[in-house]
Amino acid sequence: MIPSREVLLVEDNPGDVRLTREAFAATDGDHTLRAVTTGEDAMAFLERRAREDALPDLVLLDLNLPGIDGGTVLERIRASPELRQLPVIVLTSSDDDEDVAASYRRAANAYLTKPIAPDDLVSMIGSLETFWFDRVRLPPQ
Repeated sequence: MIPSREVLLVEDNPGDVRLTREAFAATDGDHTLRAVTTGEDAMAFLERRAREDALPDLVLLDLNLPGIDGGTVLERIRASPELRQLPVIVLTSSDDDEDVAASYRRAANAYLTKPIAPDDLVSMIGSLETFWFDRVRLPPQ
């Protein structure tokens, strides 16, 4: 039996959170989606979970957040010995080349631009689940 996977969504837009929840619900995967709305909340969640030895399996990170932005969150994750191996996918509305380049310089595992059509988001989330949960082999935590 495949264990349930946990995804942390860092997204300040309630509509995008709802659409992402619906997209995950439309897939066949066994997962729990947690959502936080600020970079500060993301870091507090991850640091608490690191102390509990219960990190999520994947982080979906928006770049445009109030307070600490997504790029800074990514830098902090990669600077932390407890968090640095955590897979982080930037999931944002920006398709700006500099945002893409900066995210990879900060060691994002992938950069995805949010599709406009809900059906396209469901397809993207399904592909993401298959790749990250069924295909990729990650180092042990």
